[in-house]
Amino acid sequence: MTTIRTRTLLLAALAATGVSAAACQEEKAPLAPAATELKAPAAKVPAAATFAIDRANSKVELIMDAPQEKIRGRIEGAAEGTLHVDPADVTRTTGLITIDISPLELLQTGMGDDGKPGQEKKSDLQNEHARTWLEISKDTPADVREKNTRAQFAIKSISTSGEKDLSKLSGAERSVTVTASGDLLLHQRQAPKTVELVATFTYEGDRLARVAVKTAKPFAVGLAEHDVRPREAFGKLAQKTLEVLSPKVAKEAMVSLEFTATPVKNDAAAPAPDAAR
Repeated sequence: MTTIRTRTLLLAALAATGVSAAACQEEKAPLAPAATELKAPAAKVPAAATFAIDRANSKVELIMDAPQEKIRGRIEGAAEGTLHVDPADVTRTTGLITIDISPLELLQTGMGDDGKPGQEKKSDLQNEHARTWLEISKDTPADVREKNTRAQFAIKSISTSGEKDLSKLSGAERSVTVTASGDLLLHQRQAPKTVELVATFTYEGDRLARVAVKTAKPFAVGLAEHDVRPREAFGKLAQKTLEVLSPKVAKEAMVSLEFTATPVKNDAAAPAPDAAR
């Protein structure tokens, strides 16, 4: 009986130790490497057409789900950058997308006592907290705030299981679903990221006039990885960690992106199906 009791206590102690160690590992999630700006990838082929992102028509949305509430963030008219597109092979596309996150606005939907979501509303206090966590609040030094308001996605490679040559698709609008791989910069932390995108190319005759890009599905961005943590003021971490706040705060944001881009030069063109035959 004594042997059984001793073994039971030993197993319990080992289990408790394992749980504590796991908790410590979770709390000390590794940070992504530090960086202040991403370099724009060069065009892969001389024939690539350069497209400029239309800032006014861009839109970013993020969703953070937690047991007690759902947070929806939006950033409109804040994306810019360029894409290098080869109409003969869209997998040779590269580009750099830069987003000014300073217009970020958060809306929250709380859960009622009946477990059903209530009305979506804006909390000024919650928005202040978000800006403090991201270190883009008013008390952040101007030089640091300027760096932190810059989020970037550098597209280094593209893959697709569909058609790569736009001239082999028909119609004025030709859509392809691709997987874009590269680096994501947020809060001066750079991490590899893969995003599934839908690109719709609009032709006017034989001229490639516009491309509309949107995420095929939201992609996850880890908050701890980018050092987006509870802060009481600039440079001052809050006593409560993300793990302690987990019943209310999500640990990752699901991000969606949408924008259009037009050729930088009027000579950017790809043959229409009729012209190719």
